[in-house]
Amino acid sequence: MSRAASRTVLVTAHTGREAAVESARLVIGRLVAAGLSVRVLDGEAADIGCGGVDVVPAEPGAAKDAEVMIVLGGDGSLLRSAELARPAGTPLLGVNLGHVGFLAEAEVADLAAAVDSVVAGRYDVEERMTIDVLARQNGRVIADTWALNEVTVEKRERMLEVVAEIDGRPLSRWGCDGVICATPTGSTAYAFSAGGPVVWPEVEALLMVPISAHALFARPLVVSPRSTLAVEILPDTPVGVLWCDGRRHFDLPAGTRVEVRRGSEPVRLARLHGVESTGAPFTDRLVAKFELPVQGWRGRVRP
Repeated sequence: MSRAASRTVLVTAHTGREAAVESARLVIGRLVAAGLSVRVLDGEAADIGCGGVDVVPAEPGAAKDAEVMIVLGGDGSLLRSAELARPAGTPLLGVNLGHVGFLAEAEVADLAAAVDSVVAGRYDVEERMTIDVLARQNGRVIADTWALNEVTVEKRERMLEVVAEIDGRPLSRWGCDGVICATPTGSTAYAFSAGGPVVWPEVEALLMVPISAHALFARPLVVSPRSTLAVEILPDTPVGVLWCDGRRHFDLPAGTRVEVRRGSEPVRLARLHGVESTGAPFTDRLVAKFELPVQGWRGRVRP
């Protein structure tokens, strides 16, 4: 068996978008032509319609032994794929077909070059911090899960009354629409929309951002990655809901305590070499994604 034939790539696409399906076919064709083995998820195989691939169930084992998982879609598609890739430690390579696409490594215009970089092994792997979350009410576990971007305690209908806690000490009581606990990766997602700071991915920290809090002290907080954050829903407040990366949700009765800490397993992202991609320095990514004005910049003056 050749070296290329022993390598396996899992390809997944947002099959509700024709552009993603067409891109998946291009990716699979180039990978197979290069001698790599390709897997697709059983729920996507019929839409993609490529022969010569292995069809696997959309379960945590789907990414086992895969060298990389190529994701064609937006950040939502990559967050969904992270649920499959994280247990196997498989790096994700996102190709942006969405809008902002902060998690993506390449744009669709550079798709062929991105695939060629994978074939040639011209990529590095970086680890992104995750968060683990545990929700209990009177000792009963309601949720035991994780997130890459953020977990949020949110109202269902009426405002929540909560007490925030850092490292076992009460911080403040808020009447609010909710509280976001985020990673640096998630700082440009929901936490950013709620007024939180942008945190560079290599910074290790946890964020707590109240949402529309009626309180004198309701600023976003950046705390140690070794800290434990907690949000307690007071007994006389309405029912809330826990969201993880906007994908998984759990009802939170009054009196629930939600604890958040650094995740036990990171999510791994592939970073390409020599491709005009969103894999540029994070500052450049911010400028490009938010269309920030930089006219007039001259850079460092060299002697």
